[in-house]
This record gives sequence, C-alpha cells and structure tokens, in this order.
Amino acid sequence: MKFQEIGNPTYIALETFRKSGEGVVTPVWVTAENGKLYVWTLANSGKAKRIRNNGRVRIAISDARGNPKSEWVEARARVLSDPAEDQKQRERLAKKYGWQFHLFNLMGRFSRNQADHVVLEITEA
Repeated sequence: MKFQEIGNPTYIALETFRKSGEGVVTPVWVTAENGKLYVWTLANSGKAKRIRNNGRVRIAISDARGNPKSEWVEARARVLSDPAEDQKQRERLAKKYGWQFHLFNLMGRFSRNQADHVVLEITEA
C-alpha cells in the first residue's frame, strides 16, 4: 500500500516509536488535505512527545480500537506550532466527526488534563 492510498478514513492506527525503538500504536481521528494527513492531539500526549523525538511513524487504516484494516505504510510526522493551523484542523475535525468531536472536546474541558492541543502533520516517507 502507498501513502496516497490511505485517503481520508475515519480512523488510522498511528505507530510512533520510543527511544528504545519499541512501537506504540494509537488509533486516531484524521483529516486529509493536499496529500497530507492531520491529527489533533494533546500537546503533552505520548504520541506528540515521541514524534518530537523521532518523526518516523507508520500508519494504517484502522477501526476505532486501532486494529489495522490495511497494510502499514512508512511515513514522517512532525508537530506543528502554528495556532492558525491548529484552529483550521480543529474546525475540519469538528466538521468531519460532528457531535463525537464536540463531546470529546467538552469532556476534555472537565478533565484534570487541561493541556493545549497541537496538530500532527503526517507526510509520505
């Protein structure tokens, strides 16, 4: 499978890598634009920390639990720090996922974890 074939699925399994090289798979919501994929996540999340350390990732179309439904694809990821891009991707996720996105966002406001969010940009390796 090639990166372009991932398309704009409901979920992808995002595998990031610890300093030890061990992979960690996380199911995430995703939006696609101009041949790139975008994920919105907490700034202090494990996946954001691992990507800051090592931009190598693998992705696959998945179900909500992160079980792959396609072949894995090597990719590169980086954490964007542009507030305008953060807002744009937040709006795109809200449009794509509707009430589910708003519910998770609302639950996050009442949790103990009040961290900021960041956008992860995923591109072809």
